[in-house]
Amino acid sequence: MTGGSDLEKEIKSLEVLGLGDLRSIWAVHVGPPPKLRSEELLRLLLAWRLQAEALGGLTPETRRLLRRRGAIAPEGRALGDGAILRRDWQGRQIEVVVRADGFLWEGETYPSLSAIARAATGTRWNGPRFFGLREDAP
Repeated sequence: MTGGSDLEKEIKSLEVLGLGDLRSIWAVHVGPPPKLRSEELLRLLLAWRLQAEALGGLTPETRRLLRRRGAIAPEGRALGDGAILRRDWQGRQIEVVVRADGFLWEGETYPSLSAIARAATGTRWNGPRFFGLREDAP
């Protein structure tokens, strides 16, 4: 990529590509593609990578600053011990109690909300999404 307009065109072209094509482009520019299933997220990551490749990415000073600040705490609702999550699913109410060692549902402790959602529905779910803890909840 030489000029800014070429970069803009390449990033714009990502908008119409499917997941397979996005992964192929990732493999060329970055390496083995991430195991993402979200076209939108992969597009955003790929656009950033293409820009970094063309324009140089983060400065050494910015990298040092980010390392000093440490990991970013995840956003979202903090679930305290004893919190109760409820979800109606196909006429059945699923009630989960948050515990220090996991999540209690129907007398059994599970390591994650996703494990409970899968056990309750027979389908893979993002647990926080299933229980309405994310904005894009069903």
